[in-house]
Amino acid sequence: MTVAAPTTLAPAAPRTRVRSVTAARHLARGGLLSLAALLLGITAQLLLVSGIQQHSAQHAAFDELRGELALGTAPVSQTDPQGDLLAPGTPLALIDVPKLGLSQVVLEGTDSSVLTDGPGHRRDTPLPGQAGTSVLMGRAAAYGGPFGRLADLAAGDTLTVTTGQGKAAFRVSDVRRAGDPAPPTLAAGKGRLVLVTATGPRFAPGGVLRVDADLVSAPFQSPAAVIRAGTLPAAEEPLARPSGIPWPLVMWLQALLLTAVAAVWAWHRWGRHQTWIVFAPVVAVLGLQVATRTTELLPNLL
Repeated sequence: MTVAAPTTLAPAAPRTRVRSVTAARHLARGGLLSLAALLLGITAQLLLVSGIQQHSAQHAAFDELRGELALGTAPVSQTDPQGDLLAPGTPLALIDVPKLGLSQVVLEGTDSSVLTDGPGHRRDTPLPGQAGTSVLMGRAAAYGGPFGRLADLAAGDTLTVTTGQGKAAFRVSDVRRAGDPAPPTLAAGKGRLVLVTATGPRFAPGGVLRVDADLVSAPFQSPAAVIRAGTLPAAEEPLARPSGIPWPLVMWLQALLLTAVAAVWAWHRWGRHQTWIVFAPVVAVLGLQVATRTTELLPNLL
C-alpha cells in the first residue's frame, strides 16, 4: 500500500500586497467616478443649470437696480459716491431690445465671472447714453445666452438703455464680424453703443460679433474717466479666459475625488443601497460645483 506524500501548501501572499492592490482599485474607481460626475456636471451646467443661475441673478440685480433708480442712487460713472471704483458685478443699467424680446440688467465688468450673471459693461468705456463709445458684452450660449440672437439685428432696429441718468435711445447702424470695416470715427459730442458677443456654433465660439448702434437721443453728461482705454486686464477682453490659478476649482476637485474614493470604499464595506443613499447627493452637489468653476474658465462670451 502506497502512502501519498503530504501535500505542501503554497505560502500565502503577503497581506500588504493585497491591501495595496485593493487601495489602488479604490483610487482608480474613485477617479473614474469623479470623471463621470465632472462630465455629467459640466453638461448639466452648460445646458440647464447655468441658465437657471443667470435668471436668478438677473432677478436679484433687477430688484437692486430698480431700488437705486427710484432713489436716484444708481451709478452714473466708473466710481461710487466715495470715489472708489465700482465693484465688478454692480448693476448699472437695463437694456431693452424689442426685436429680440431682450430685457437684461447690465453689470459692471466683462470677465467670465461677471458675465455668468448677465451682460457686462466694459469698464474703460463711458456708460450707455453718454458721449463716446460704450461697449456691452454678453454670452452667446451659456448662462442664458442673453446676446445669443444679436445676429438677427439689422440696420434701423432700435433699442434703449436705462441708467441713473435716464433712458437713452439707439438705432442699429451695422452688424460686424471679423474682417468687416470698422464704423466711422465718432464725432465729438456724439454717442455710440457696441454690443459684443461670440460667433460660431453654440458652445464653440469661433469669433466675435459686434453690433453698432448710434445714440439718437440727447447725450447725457459724461463724468471724467478714471479707467483709461487699454488698461483693462486681459481677462476682460472678448473671448478671454480668467488668469491665475483657479484655487476654488482645485479645492472642489479635491473634495470630489476624496468623496468618490470614500463612496467606492463604502460600496464594498457598507453596502450598495446605503452607499447610494448617502453618497449620490453629495457627489452630485460636488460635481455641480466643480462644473460651475470649470465653466468659468471657458471664454467669457461663450
